[in-house]
Parts: sequence; structure tokens; C-alpha cells
Amino acid sequence: MDNRSVSHINIASLLFHFLISIYLTNALRCYQTGNFTTNSTYAKNRGRLLSSLASNVTANGGFYTATVGQGTDEVYGLALCRADSSSEACSNCVNTAITDLIEKCPNQKEAILWGWEGCIIRYANCWIFGVVEIDPREILFNTNDIKSNMEEFDQIWSNLMARLLTKASMGSSKVKFATGEADLIPFQKIYALMQCTPDISQSNCNYCLEQAVGQYCCYGKQGGSFKTPSCIFRWELYPFYNNFSADAPTPTPPVSISPPSNNNTISKENGITSARTVVIITVPTIIFAALVALTCSLFYYRKPKQETKDLDENSSTECPKFNFETIRLATNDFSDHNKLGEGGFGTVYKGVLSNGGVLSNGRVVAIKRLTRNSKQGGVDFKNEVMLVARLQHRNLVRLLGFCSEKNERLLIYEYVPNSSLDHFIYDRDKRLLMDWNMRYKIIVGMARGILYLHEDSQLRIIHRDLKVSNILLDEKMNPKISDFGTARLFPIDQSEDATSKIVGTFGYMAPEYVFNGIVSVKSDVFSFGVLILEIITGQKSNKFCIGEEGGGDLITYAWDNWIEGTASNIIDPILIGAASTHDIVRCIQIGLLCLQDDAAKRPTMASVVLMLDSCTVAVPALSKPAYRRYGHHTTIMSGTQSKSCSSQLSVNQCSISEVGPR
Repeated sequence: MDNRSVSHINIASLLFHFLISIYLTNALRCYQTGNFTTNSTYAKNRGRLLSSLASNVTANGGFYTATVGQGTDEVYGLALCRADSSSEACSNCVNTAITDLIEKCPNQKEAILWGWEGCIIRYANCWIFGVVEIDPREILFNTNDIKSNMEEFDQIWSNLMARLLTKASMGSSKVKFATGEADLIPFQKIYALMQCTPDISQSNCNYCLEQAVGQYCCYGKQGGSFKTPSCIFRWELYPFYNNFSADAPTPTPPVSISPPSNNNTISKENGITSARTVVIITVPTIIFAALVALTCSLFYYRKPKQETKDLDENSSTECPKFNFETIRLATNDFSDHNKLGEGGFGTVYKGVLSNGGVLSNGRVVAIKRLTRNSKQGGVDFKNEVMLVARLQHRNLVRLLGFCSEKNERLLIYEYVPNSSLDHFIYDRDKRLLMDWNMRYKIIVGMARGILYLHEDSQLRIIHRDLKVSNILLDEKMNPKISDFGTARLFPIDQSEDATSKIVGTFGYMAPEYVFNGIVSVKSDVFSFGVLILEIITGQKSNKFCIGEEGGGDLITYAWDNWIEGTASNIIDPILIGAASTHDIVRCIQIGLLCLQDDAAKRPTMASVVLMLDSCTVAVPALSKPAYRRYGHHTTIMSGTQSKSCSSQLSVNQCSISEVGPR
């Protein structure tokens, strides 16, 4: 049989698999995070939003965003067509997808659909613009195996993906898209396509596509795809995309449309297997991703210190700058009525952005006003702007912008309506609302947020001040880690460091950090262990910290009951009988594992998340935890100055912070 005959057979076989593949079906996710009722204001707003997306997407270059409504009835949405699609194909894909979405997600407040022609339709009841999200994800692959030499295939495949990843992420605000091909064997090529939503930054697009390529979802297979809310990636052994021209209409910014006056699911069928987990990553791909991430981390880690005023012109923050007058009006001139709380470095206000700035149109925000002329506050301010603007995760509070003028330093965050965890867990009445399912959801959410900081973001960040007052709760009681003023940035390949300046909150800090200045990811693991015990018991970790006589400490109490076989004694009484004691005791065990005196025996956050997600994963044997070795009469060393613990404890849960640069 000659090569031409073989080629015809291969083409016919590939065409057959293409026709039966899941790429010809819509992939849909209806989030079970909240529902609305038929004929409600939210339902009407969603209808108006989807109609707006369908009617405007083609006129705006294949990408369009809009918001409809106000307050709790506000709906945010976007539509994205594959950049190589014709206007007709884009319109057909969007309209078909919207019809399918309305039918299969009739009353969910948040949903996403990836259309079979490459479009994305998404809406939510929270801000989604400019935010990178890689979950939920849809990973699909062709069931046929590669026939080529895998070592040679790996090299060709990885080189092509690295080239396209760079090209797509370096796209403009109009389009972030790339296609390409590479010769595999005679008469056969690898074809690939990558695209990000153009509203996200270059670094976030790069991150999303790195996750897609890193999944290598179809190792040894003849093709596959990876779809997320922020990017898509697909490769095949046959051409599947069209010629593309970068000349396209400029997409408009999010449009606000005024309203009138008056369990996750996904479709997977027809011969293609769906995969939800990481399969295999090729060595060249790992090296490429690691080098990119390491370069970014070292750049920020070694960047020379600047005065706070330099942020005014620092476009690399990728964080919008607001003028002071806009913030003053938003907070009603920082009135006490709008005050949400006070901390060591300033006051937090509730604000409504009604004019000026890129996030206007009545958006409710939380505004942190740092104390004037505070050197400490200035350091924290720069830290938060430079770090948090690059962090995007459901369990981290989102920084929306900043202001630095007239000796004022302000940070604009998303508004989280249920305040912080301590307002619930320590309140005699509100804690009654927190059943075990809610507390467990908070524990898991915190764990995933910390894991993102330690391993899954482009930067490796140690928070250093994890505590109940820094865990905010949104309207669905999802936890969001906040306050990154004392966070420490590490290069990707570094696991620990030494410091002479101790920052954080007594009662949450690991012993090796307090006494030896050793800070590492295991420092945050220790703090997380304390949080688990506090959530389960409903008690503060350090009773003597608030002046109670003979209080002891929670870690000692928990360990004593554990070794005596009476762990149920430390469970909040309101949980007894209303939840599985076995599940709660397992969480106590995980918490104590995080509190081991030897940092090397503490688990990583990846292991913690795995243990929380699966009951079948065994929890390692426990050894004695780090007992509280600092109290009213204990002296610790910070730099060259001896400090009494009692003299350093503040009324704000005993927080202390370093004064100099980190």
C-alpha cells in the first residue's frame, strides 16, 4: 500500500472521529451556588443580559461584556467567540449556546457554556471581568493513541505549545489568540489553538494557558482540549481552525444596562472520554512553565524598593488607580455610618462607586484607608497592591484598585457582605447559624485559598497572618482570605527563609517562626491548624490573650483530649448530634497534624486539601504538637531587641507587624 493510500485512510479515520467527537456538543456548567425564581428581578435581568450578549458580540469583534441591574439583582455576563470564527458562525454559536444555557440552567444564578463552535457564554451574580479563573474546567481527549515515537513527539509537541502560549498571551486588548502547526512525520502535522478572554492581563492569560498545557490532558492520545472560563486550548492531528486576521473591531468595555422600572452538571457523550484531573506533564513543558513563573517571581522579589508615590505611575501593578475625590464621594466623606471596621493600619469603609473610575455604575466596594504618615502602613500598602493585584482565586478577597494621592493611601476591595469569620464563630447567637456543613465548607475553602498562594499561583506567597478576623465571608458564606500587608514573597524554588522581624498574630504563629525567625509554607500550615480548631470548638485559640485568668491554650487542650480518646469534648456543643462526630474528629486530627512541633512533619497544603476532599486518604500518625511557649511572662527576641509578649499584644487579637522592609 503506498503512502497516498495510507494518507487517505488516516484522513477518513480522523474525519470519522471528528464527526462523533464531543467537540460537536455543548459543554455546560450550572453552578449550584444560588437560585432565582421565575419572574424575579434577577430572572428578568438575566434575560436582558443574554439578549444583549447575543445582539452585540459580533459587532464588537467577537467579545462583549455587559452588566444588568443593581445590588443583589445585578448580573454580569460575557460572550467570546473563537477569533478565527466568521461573524455568521459566531452569531450562530452564541445564539444556540444561549438557548441551550437557558433550557438547562433555568434558575441558577451562575452558569457557563462552551459552545461546540468555540464560543463561551458566561453569566454570574458577581464580578467576573478581568479575573482569571481556571475552574470549572472541561478536559477532553481523543481515544485513539499516538503511533509515533513518543520521545520525538513530546519534543515537537512541547516546542509548538511553548511558541503558541507566548504568542497568545502577548496578544492585545482586542484579541489574545494563536494558532500554529508543526511537522510530526511525513504527511502528518500537529495543529493547535489557544485563546484567552481579552479582558484578562498578559500574565493571567499566560498563567491560564500554562495550566491548560501543563495538564497535557491527552498524553499518548491523538488530540484533546482544555476549556476554562478564561481560556481555551485545543490540539489535533488534523486542521480544525480557520485562517485568522488580527484586524478586528475593538471590543467595548463592560456595558451597564438599566433594568426596567417596574449539583454542577455537564454534558459528555458520543465516544470521547472526559478527564478532570492532571494526567502527565512532559519534561520540556514543565521546564518552560517553571522558567516563566520563576522569572516573574524573581523580578518582583528582587525589585528595588520604591516610595509609595511610585505606584501612581507603576503600570505593572495591573490594578486600576482611582482618584481620591471618587473614593471620598463613594464613602460619603468617610462617614462613621459607612465604617465597617478598624485595624492596626487604618479603617475599612463601605462605599458605592457612582461616578468616575472603571468600576462605577453603583458597585458596592470595601475601601481600606491606611493611617496617614505611617511608615508601616506604607510598606503594607505597597505589598498589597503589588501582590494581591496578581492573585485571582475564589477564596481570596479581590483587590479592585488603589488610590495614592494627597498623603492618602487607599485600597479598594470587593465588598464581602458577611464581614469576617470571628463575627460568627465567637458570637453567641450567630454561631448557632453555623452548622457543620457550613464550617466544613469554610475549612475547605480556606485550605484551597492557601494552596493557591503556596503552589498554584504564579507567585509563591506566605501569608504570615492567617487568623479568623482575616477570613471574610461572602453572601454565600464562602471564605475569602484577606489582608496581605504582611505577606512574604518567595521565589518559586525557595521553601523557607529567615527574618529578624516577626510579624503576625500571637496564638497563630509557628514556634520556629516566633523563636528563630524561620518563615516557610509550614508557617501558614500551622496557622491553618489553629483555625481548624477554632472553627470546630467555637473558642479563641489563646484565652490568656484576652485577659482570662488561668485560661491555658486551645492546642494543649485539644491534644490532651486527643491522647485520652476524648476528642469529642472539644467539639462545639451545638454541633453534637447534628453532624457526624466521626467527620468532625477527622478534621480535629488534620488540624493537630498541621500543628506538629517539627515543621517537617506538618503536611503541605496540597496534602491537606486531599485529606479534606477524600475520606479514604489516611491521616498520618500524630506526634506532640507545638505547645504554646510564649505568654504573659515569656520573652521573645525580634532582631536585636528583646520584647515581652504581653507588651506587644494589641487589642486587635495580639497582632504585631514589622516596621522595616521585608
